[in-house]
Amino acid sequence: MSLLDAPPTSAPRTVARRALGAILVFAGISHLTFARDEFVAQVPDWFPVADDPVVLVSGIVEISLGAALIAFGRGRIGVGLLAAAFFIAIFPGNIAQYAEHTDAFGLDTDQKRFIRLFFQPVLVAWALWSTAAWRDRPRR
Repeated sequence: MSLLDAPPTSAPRTVARRALGAILVFAGISHLTFARDEFVAQVPDWFPVADDPVVLVSGIVEISLGAALIAFGRGRIGVGLLAAAFFIAIFPGNIAQYAEHTDAFGLDTDQKRFIRLFFQPVLVAWALWSTAAWRDRPRR
């Protein structure tokens, strides 16, 4: 079995995978449209790329990952691993929002920003569980 050729998973995992995909598509669209300023505010000051391109690219990545989670049942392992890696890659931005006291998306206190940090591992676990990526990954 390869990353692109996996057997189907259970109905609950399929529903969870598609739900995560829909959330990512919505988040990606919001990056490009109505919530763009909020996302720009979240890009850490230390990040070496201009804020707006980061938001645009991350929005496109989220739409792509979300669409892939919805559409690719047989390629779910690779998509699940990519989605988990994406959630890990953007986590420093969440930490920076807390450390730099940046208000965005109603996270206007340090307590709210701190609590949010605990949701990123949930997204990683959701991506891995719903795609069965960790369970069904190719082993050497």
